[in-house]
Amino acid sequence: MGENRIRQILEQGGCTVSSRLWSPLPAYVEAMGASGNFDYVEFVAEYAPFSQADLENFVRAAELHHMGSMIKVDFENRGYVAQKAIASGFQAVLFTDHETPRQVEESIRLTLCRCPADGGRMGFSNRRFVGGDEELALLERADRVRRVVRCFMIEKAPAVEHIREICALPGVDMVQFGGMDWCMSLGLDPVRDKALRQKAEEEVIRAALEHGVRPRCEISDPAQAEYYARLGVRDFSLSDDMGALRRFWNREGGALRAFADGL
Repeated sequence: MGENRIRQILEQGGCTVSSRLWSPLPAYVEAMGASGNFDYVEFVAEYAPFSQADLENFVRAAELHHMGSMIKVDFENRGYVAQKAIASGFQAVLFTDHETPRQVEESIRLTLCRCPADGGRMGFSNRRFVGGDEELALLERADRVRRVVRCFMIEKAPAVEHIREICALPGVDMVQFGGMDWCMSLGLDPVRDKALRQKAEEEVIRAALEHGVRPRCEISDPAQAEYYARLGVRDFSLSDDMGALRRFWNREGGALRAFADGL
């Protein structure tokens, strides 16, 4: 278990480049890592089935290629999954569907140790995040948990309304605007109401930067990074395996289907 790569880059003021996987298969993580292009890999556990063994193997594969690791968790069972993921070695947690500063505060407490310095909810654990060192000092364990990067999806209308209060909370390291959920929470159409969606996203980015919080953006094409960089964004997540497969199946599969139908 090395240094938290994501935290290290943030502290140095660098940019981060990541991509997302729906699949927990370590082979996919290794293939991404072999490219040498990514600082960390995100497992979108919100969308996928997985076991605790999957979490450990996912992180092991990332570590082999000196990549950090992030997990995106559901709201309802976020405490349990986030704690198990941290104990497995994940370096960052992306929380979903929060609406109020109080919910954000609770998620931060759920992922800090129960010690005087933090007042969190995590107890003593001998999982692999301590690197197999059962003699690791208790306060060093707590510091390792403290250095986990905590990122929050700002994807509900109330969360956007309270964005400055959320960004002012100690322990909020990153935020990410979720346009689809935000539109759904207001009954908007993401295409028809694109201008409103873009305005809300820019407000989230601006508020984050004002409070020293890193805004993170998902993009489907590298060309989109320039727009966000002009707004001050330095953390980018590029597409995902499901999106790439869908594009391949639609484009290449469509071409082959047309050829086969013409025989």
